[in-house]
Amino acid sequence: MTTATFDAIARRSLAFEARAEFLRMLRSPSFVLPTLLFPPMFYLLFGVIMNIGRGSFQAPHYLMATYCVFGVISPGLFGFGVTVAMEREQGLLMLKRALPMPSHNYLAAKLAMALVFAATIVTTLAVLGYFAGGVRLEAGQWIQLALVAILGVAPFCALGLLVGTLTSGQGSTAVANLIYLPMALLSGLWLPLFLLPKVIQAIAPVWPAWHLGQLALAAIGQPSAGSALGHVAYLAAFTAVVFAIASRRLARG
Repeated sequence: MTTATFDAIARRSLAFEARAEFLRMLRSPSFVLPTLLFPPMFYLLFGVIMNIGRGSFQAPHYLMATYCVFGVISPGLFGFGVTVAMEREQGLLMLKRALPMPSHNYLAAKLAMALVFAATIVTTLAVLGYFAGGVRLEAGQWIQLALVAILGVAPFCALGLLVGTLTSGQGSTAVANLIYLPMALLSGLWLPLFLLPKVIQAIAPVWPAWHLGQLALAAIGQPSAGSALGHVAYLAAFTAVVFAIASRRLARG
């Protein structure tokens, strides 16, 4: 078998694996309903109906960015964390390792699934923001926001993978929620940080979601803290370190 033939088979197996992973998650109500419905519901409530504001703050625009970040966390954190934990517990991970396909296809397929769900969430919020929230951005701003949010799923895929290697199948959902919901609140994704206590504002930079949120805000011209380079460096380092730890644990079974 030539190298070209082997590469073609590997790409085809990855496409099949990614399609199967996406369909599996799409057919899981406990994953797909909160993942696809919660971000637009919360955005509609806080960004459109309540329209929280102060001074020049524009809730529909500001929360468009932060809820895009809130939305893309879920496919990474739960799409990796819960499924990896369950597959480890059920022995499916060992079966996949025995299959004649490249070992990286397992994680690459999950990443592809997370990216597709992230793109769906961002598109849904953009449509809702445009027609219900009166959000008006330049084409370049829409593109930048989409790229930041969709590519920003990577740190949470790494975090989800770590959760999946540390927890049982039953416990993974609870652990993921204990990370997801407090992190979203403490990063200023649900409500702007200026509405929260000073102590929460002070510790916000600890969370990767805060850094991604600042990049999303900057992409649409909203007030943001810190430099883009600093946020990117933090997210890249976080992803690399957490993924390295999780990969070592995953290799041990």
